[in-house]
Amino acid sequence: MLRRPKILAALAAVAVPTALVGVSLGSPPAEASQPGTPGVSGQSAYGAAAAKYGVPESVLLAVSYAESRWDDHAGAPSTTGGYGPMHLTGLGASEVADLSGKQKVATAESLQTLKKASELTGLDQSTLRTDTTANIDGGAAVLASYQKSLGLPTGANTSAADWYGAVASYAEAGDKVGAGGFADDVYSILAKGAARTTNTGQEIVMPALAVKPDKSQLGKLSLPAGVQPSTSNVECPASLGCEWLPAPYQEFGTAGDYGNHDLADRPKTGKIDYIVIHDTEGTWQGVLNLVQDPTYVSWNYTMRSSDGHVWQHVKAKDVAWHAGNWYVNMHSIGIEHEGFAPQGATWFTESLYRNSAKLVRYLAMKNNIPLDRAHIIGHDQVPGTVPSTVRGMHWDPGPYWDWEHYFDLLGAPIWGKSVLPVKAGSIVTIKPGFQGNVQVVSNCDAPNTTCAPQATNFVYLRQAPDDNAPLVKDLGLHPDGSAGTTDVSDMGSRAAAGSRYVVAQRQGDWVAVWYLGALGWFKSPASAPDAFAKPGLVVKPKAGLASVPVYGRAYPEKSAYPAGIPYQTVTPLQYTIGAGQAYPVADLSIETDYYRAVTFDGQPPADHVQVLGNDKYYEIWFGHRMAYVRAADVDVRPAV
Repeated sequence: MLRRPKILAALAAVAVPTALVGVSLGSPPAEASQPGTPGVSGQSAYGAAAAKYGVPESVLLAVSYAESRWDDHAGAPSTTGGYGPMHLTGLGASEVADLSGKQKVATAESLQTLKKASELTGLDQSTLRTDTTANIDGGAAVLASYQKSLGLPTGANTSAADWYGAVASYAEAGDKVGAGGFADDVYSILAKGAARTTNTGQEIVMPALAVKPDKSQLGKLSLPAGVQPSTSNVECPASLGCEWLPAPYQEFGTAGDYGNHDLADRPKTGKIDYIVIHDTEGTWQGVLNLVQDPTYVSWNYTMRSSDGHVWQHVKAKDVAWHAGNWYVNMHSIGIEHEGFAPQGATWFTESLYRNSAKLVRYLAMKNNIPLDRAHIIGHDQVPGTVPSTVRGMHWDPGPYWDWEHYFDLLGAPIWGKSVLPVKAGSIVTIKPGFQGNVQVVSNCDAPNTTCAPQATNFVYLRQAPDDNAPLVKDLGLHPDGSAGTTDVSDMGSRAAAGSRYVVAQRQGDWVAVWYLGALGWFKSPASAPDAFAKPGLVVKPKAGLASVPVYGRAYPEKSAYPAGIPYQTVTPLQYTIGAGQAYPVADLSIETDYYRAVTFDGQPPADHVQVLGNDKYYEIWFGHRMAYVRAADVDVRPAV
């Protein structure tokens, strides 16, 4: 029997925010000046703190880079409640109450480095949160205290190799595997060196320093051992210490209902093409409770923000219910990251980014998934299945997820140089830079308000080459034909980092691309471009066709279905590709299929079976979401 409507509704989408309303598109407010100690800032602040508290400057710089890449985030907290370049944390009482048992004792105590730094430095917590120099002092003091607690010598001239245990302690991890993983990251960063300009314009350089850290110090930490690779059945890199917390597969009720995923045998029952990046819109403990509810939906992995800890819930061979599009569910793995898409005032932690990248690299290699933005996708790129579902599709991880940094960590940087001129007919990749790309976004916290200015991952597309022109239309989100808005949930007029489009026109600094069946204009001056040309393939309507339909899934033709399996109607979306338009090819080798799984422990040939079709589809870059076109409707050609 089919799952009850409640579950089907949860699979399809969530409610659209009450108002997709816009605000005036003026210039973003000027960045507030940062408080600090007179005469000490940037690189010198690290040197001064290292000397004052007896920490090697190289270690202090590497720890700070692993925590924040030296950014202070204008005093805003991370999703874990951490502040500043040293990510000093202060867990609130309500968050402590959400923890349980050993987690409450270990985690609540560790996630209080802000308090500890205040006690060690004599500085109040408010100053440590907002004053960058004070924050660095606080982090140095905490590091030194960990070193002393392990009975090890301090001093700015001590060897970086002798600080492994203190660095591992700074991770605030729940076990030795997580703590050691953080320390390994720090020493890897140190060995490579780093240099970058921070969000406040400070140039910081950390020379490469390769040392052999004393990893035996990890044994001195008062932490549980954690999950050991030899005793775990998780599909995960050994260095992450992932835990197996299974999502239930069980019947409930009296009408044959079951949850909260489907058994399969992928890739035999459908290859895995995508890894979908989600955010939780809730704290990790609550999310773990939800995934263990058979009446709820499921995903493959959950990641905690504070230390990047990973739980696996559904095996890759099985089908989790996470994308709101059954075709994408059939062919994907879903990873939930602790965080909140609309809360731009908070930021995703470096531990989360780094460990997520490790997990995704592992899964991509294991399942032969390309490391590009057409296959490592946000939930906000998953298309609606039919016209009625488009408006309700999810939009996480949202405008504040740093795709450019994430793909750097994946070892597959987003294309950011032009080997070809940006002109009509060329394919361009969007790469606006994250840190300096502050777009106006509204309604993060309340209706009719402007979100706090901060870095975003997209550029707006307009209906004409003019800063005051309305944003492009998305008929799926705005069926009345109205223009897009700056609402945080309104993805309809955004071109995100890593997305690809075909140039239709160029006019001075302005570039027009084909987007959702129309022109979308954005500024990309030669002196500071946001789009970079690269060779590739495009699809165009076959000669003689005025337009061709676009689909949200690649289901088989009716004749492919065997007796006993109902035909899944192939319904186009409300968008079309007009004659003369072109869109980049994302994948020419997707499967045309439908995995039939509607009963608990169903058996072939009626259930738990893959129906394969002959009507070939291509995946394309179409707008802010991916889409599919029938091969019979289009020609594939090299871009101009």
